[in-house]
Amino acid sequence: MPQLPSPQPRSPAPPTSPALNHRQLSIFRAIMLQGSLSRAAEATQSSQPTLSRELARLEYLLGFGLFDRVRGRLRPTARALALMQEVERSFVGLEQIAARAQELRTLSTGRLRVAGLPALAHALLPRVLQQFQKQLPQASVSVVPLESPWLEQALSEQRFDVGLSEISEPPSGVALQPLLQVNEVAVLPAGHRLCKKAVLTPEDFANERFVSLADGDPYRQAIDALFAQAGVERACLLDTANAAAVCAMVQQGLGVAIVNPLTAAACASAQLVVRPLAVAIPFRVSVLLPEVAAPHPLRDALVQALREVAGKLELG
Repeated sequence: MPQLPSPQPRSPAPPTSPALNHRQLSIFRAIMLQGSLSRAAEATQSSQPTLSRELARLEYLLGFGLFDRVRGRLRPTARALALMQEVERSFVGLEQIAARAQELRTLSTGRLRVAGLPALAHALLPRVLQQFQKQLPQASVSVVPLESPWLEQALSEQRFDVGLSEISEPPSGVALQPLLQVNEVAVLPAGHRLCKKAVLTPEDFANERFVSLADGDPYRQAIDALFAQAGVERACLLDTANAAAVCAMVQQGLGVAIVNPLTAAACASAQLVVRPLAVAIPFRVSVLLPEVAAPHPLRDALVQALREVAGKLELG
């Protein structure tokens, strides 16, 4: 493997953004995905010396190193891992554009594109699609789970036909229609002492091991505020960004939790018990409809299926 040039000492980065190009980011992404220069060179049909030069140039433009050179191997730095998250979002967008171009080239324009928060893509959309395909069994649908704010940005950019979110204010170029409002619920491992109670109060959770949503999540903030107001201390040792992951941890006996009732219902089993709360924590779902692009011919049918399923939900 060719010796990589070590990044040269740099002056502090200028206040303006570096002038990056798509090729440099493609090479960086290939190295991150392939794990070595040799495999990245094969994937990009380039040479290792070329990739080495482009990587050194990228590090110079950024003003910081992306890899540590350890015994001839590349080890991504923390900055490289953070940059990769942004690069992946951009490339996902490019891949969606390429897929759309392929549809247009083959005149296959009937696919309905739906984006939703992961919790809704997991717990609500499968029921909706079951209803939708009863009416339109030949309809093609793509479902893409996206976290906020990337979801709202994608809808604002008219990249999807329908979106499902928890926001109450529409993004630019998007109409918002309220779909559902229910209350958060408690989830408990089977056999837990709180399973004996029909309804749980904040005081019931005192000193319990508690699995939280990720720091910064609006529902995490509402739940924490509820317990703070009640003066209840919990043992908050675990957190995760996904409500389904919260339920999986609870199911394994790692603690108790409060999540949205859609995910709770989808994950409920003999090992996971769901209980209502005495205090309401509203959980809202909204339909997002792009206004700039012409509506997909099947959009209204999907929205109708959403409303039918939402109206029949029994979440306790």
